[in-house]
Amino acid sequence: MPLWNIYHPVGAYSAQDKKEFAEKVTAMYSQIPIPKFYVVMIFEEVAADSFYVGGVSRGKFVRLKLEHMARTLPGPIVREWWVKAVDQLIAPYVRDRGYDWEVTIDEVPADLWSLQGEIPPPFESHAEKRWVKENRASPYGLQEKLPVGALFTPGVTEKSAG
Repeated sequence: MPLWNIYHPVGAYSAQDKKEFAEKVTAMYSQIPIPKFYVVMIFEEVAADSFYVGGVSRGKFVRLKLEHMARTLPGPIVREWWVKAVDQLIAPYVRDRGYDWEVTIDEVPADLWSLQGEIPPPFESHAEKRWVKENRASPYGLQEKLPVGALFTPGVTEKSAG
């Protein structure tokens, strides 16, 4: 979470553009906070004669397909806010460059996702906090699945949780 597939015209983005775009997207998600390594972006160049919208070839079109695995957007107001936040973030890479664009966001069940063989830990759990700090996936136990700050956490201390 998230996976961004960006289908764009050939030559639309330089290596530096892609790097800056990826850094901005990662910064947006890290405010949640989620581990930075959750954020994956794939830039795919598409030849003008392979990009069709409404049956017409479109050489100035960017299609962004986002998949969220670790979090879902609860309710229509938060969903609308997030779509507008994404549109604002991508504006320098689409609107400001004269491209038409479309964004879709799919929400995939978190239990159908793994990193290095580990099902990602629950939101705000001891294990997730450790993953954020270490910026990598690693094994965790049942006790680390408990939320940080829970009133009843048998056997979990700051030291034992990581």
